[in-house]
Amino acid sequence: MHAPALPPRSVAIVIGTRPELVKIAHLVRILGPAAHLVHTGQHYDAALSGRFLTELGLPEPTLLDGIGGKPRAVQISAALAQLDTLFAEEPPLAVVVQGDTNAALAGALAANARSLPLVHVEAGLRSHDRAMPEEHNRVVIDQLADVLCAATEDNRDLLRAEGVPAGRITVTGNTVVEAVQEHLPAADERAALLAAHGVSADRYVLATAHRPENTDDPAALAAVLRELAALAEELPVLFAVHPRTRARIEAAGLTHLLEPLTELAPLGYGEFLGLARHAAVIVSDSGGIQEETTVLGRPLVVVRRSTERPEAMDAGFAELVPPGREIGRAARRRLAEGQDGLRHLAGLPSPFGDGLASQRIAVLLGALAAGAERELPAAA
Repeated sequence: MHAPALPPRSVAIVIGTRPELVKIAHLVRILGPAAHLVHTGQHYDAALSGRFLTELGLPEPTLLDGIGGKPRAVQISAALAQLDTLFAEEPPLAVVVQGDTNAALAGALAANARSLPLVHVEAGLRSHDRAMPEEHNRVVIDQLADVLCAATEDNRDLLRAEGVPAGRITVTGNTVVEAVQEHLPAADERAALLAAHGVSADRYVLATAHRPENTDDPAALAAVLRELAALAEELPVLFAVHPRTRARIEAAGLTHLLEPLTELAPLGYGEFLGLARHAAVIVSDSGGIQEETTVLGRPLVVVRRSTERPEAMDAGFAELVPPGREIGRAARRRLAEGQDGLRHLAGLPSPFGDGLASQRIAVLLGALAAGAERELPAAA
């Protein structure tokens, strides 16, 4: 699979969060000079986003202003206005957005306003939960997209059921597979990482929490932290504390519940994968981790009321639970499976593809952009 050569900066790739950077990185590298990375600044700081750009080998992006930390409507409208100006001054042959963030929606709307071909990477995810802002984002993006890159056959079927023409949909797999394969540290580096954190392989829990449904409600946040603290009485619990979660914990007066846990500063992507690869069980509300654990072959307790990635559950990697005592019960069920359970998961294929998604998307992009280039009016 080879994408046609494209002019420099002819494919605008609009992202706004660290997970998007991770998932789009390999595609950016395949496109090379043709890729124009645009960061809305939805989640941006030099220490974290700058570190991810360096670690992932990505070029310095065009960074929009005044978007991070703002309400959802302000983020979308401010990004849309700046993207519209950017696309007017430097029209790309195609625009790429990934996932379901506010940045992705702004990019999709800006492409549509300028009649630019739009590619949606990770199309067709559905939680069927209208309380999730991401659900609204992904539905709108899929209706606007000219090329919908579905990760799984189920995602394609959901799009078809919504009336999206079959010719606009391609099942590419999920780019997370190649991201994990590329950035998982080697065995000796992972051993050193575990030693640095004072834990042994298969003998610790790795946890994260950042979604508003778990962090904005003090009762839900306390329930999550209490269950992690109870697990910490049995084996170490490494808790990667998102800055937003830290602020919510402090505001709710719950810092005492962190005492039994081993707090981790925000991790680089490779570091997180290295720790996740050897965790006896992972507890998280992240969407991306639901995919990553299927590549790493590790069990996951998903602390959410709904998920747009049921494939991880159906394949046996993950279990969906609400905040509260079910967290501990689900984690202990997985721990009780011991080495046999871990070996079983390690032998299962990921339902999210074969690690060639980015190459397939690059080929689709090449054809789309080449068509757009042919349609441009001739220079005077």
